Amino acid sequence: MPKLPKEYRFLDLSDYGRTGGHWIASQLQNTRFTPIHVTTLFVFAGLFAIGCMLNGYDNAAAFFIILKSVIDAADGELSRLNKKPSYTGRYYDSISDIILNFCFLLAFWYVTEISIIYMFIAFFGIQLQGTVYNYYSVILRNAVQGDSTSRIFEDSVPKALPGESQRTVNIFYKIYKILYVTFDKIIYHLDKNASASPPFPKWFMTLVSLYGLGFQLLLMSLMLILNLQDYVIPFFIIYSILILVFVGIRKLFLKPS
Repeated sequence: MPKLPKEYRFLDLSDYGRTGGHWIASQLQNTRFTPIHVTTLFVFAGLFAIGCMLNGYDNAAAFFIILKSVIDAADGELSRLNKKPSYTGRYYDSISDIILNFCFLLAFWYVTEISIIYMFIAFFGIQLQGTVYNYYSVILRNAVQGDSTSRIFEDSVPKALPGESQRTVNIFYKIYKILYVTFDKIIYHLDKNASASPPFPKWFMTLVSLYGLGFQLLLMSLMLILNLQDYVIPFFIIYSILILVFVGIRKLFLKPS
């Protein structure tokens, strides 16, 4: 089942890996591979990318970053093909993403002469960017009865779905909460009334998808290929300005009924 009903699907600039991810998932559908295994595969792809960066193989690093995005799409696709949504998988995916994001920026810091303070600022900015995208995306999904595994407010432990352990869900939820609570609260306080708006139009969601993780990683890959590693960390700091632009558009033009 797709994340959104057909009439609400939009051009998601961060979702370029969906076709490849669906193909991978279709090959794994009738095997012993689970979405958890696939998520672990994208973690290894990300680690390979970091290893390549640290050793100066920038084109290979760019390839593995893109491969990570494609495999990242495959775990959710496999879950939907098998009709087995999972909170454990959802939290494991998000936890893996935030750790890899930090490691990617740490690698860029290591191979450049940028201050580590700027690296932390860039990491904070990247996570806020991704939170804006996820916030509006989840609001839209909930408003139009799309995929419900992600919740607008992760303020309580969800009840385990069939096939998963409540204890495991509890553990992964606590880790997720620790890693994401600050970013979630900041974006919520910037736009508390977003969930009361009518379903967001496609043009708005396409704009916001500039902050999707896939697009962020695509930008990193392009900058690696173009030998612009020194500019990655400063770029993502400045790129965070669009947070206020997107929130401003939502408040001015997409007001609650």
